Amino acid sequence: MNIAMNIERLDHFVLTVASIEQTCSFYRRVLGMQVVTFGDNRQALTFGSQKINLHQSGKEFEPKAHAPTAGSGDFCLITTTPIELVIAHLRDCEVKIEEGPVSRTGARGAILSVYIRDPDKNLIEISNDQ
Repeated sequence: MNIAMNIERLDHFVLTVASIEQTCSFYRRVLGMQVVTFGDNRQALTFGSQKINLHQSGKEFEPKAHAPTAGSGDFCLITTTPIELVIAHLRDCEVKIEEGPVSRTGARGAILSVYIRDPDKNLIEISNDQ
């Protein structure tokens, strides 16, 4: 029996990090995310209707990825802020732009992207819909 599963959206994903404090500081300061505490004093980052749960490397919560590793993340964030203003903000925050602006293809079509790294060297693509 084949069931067509209708996946609606991404609710959250987990980043394994070396320092939850440094990660929260970076994502709040550079990307404007909110830091929230939930459950048994766990930390997460929120933006829009999405959440990034944080696991301290070596102290991950169960269940977890098979081989959780700090710095193995690679994801794209869509912003309505014009990419030129994103670039200016990143420079003001002294965050190195790894690449961009460059044209890419996102889930809904063409996007214009810049790439940065967080304190664990996760690759973050920040993009505008085109």
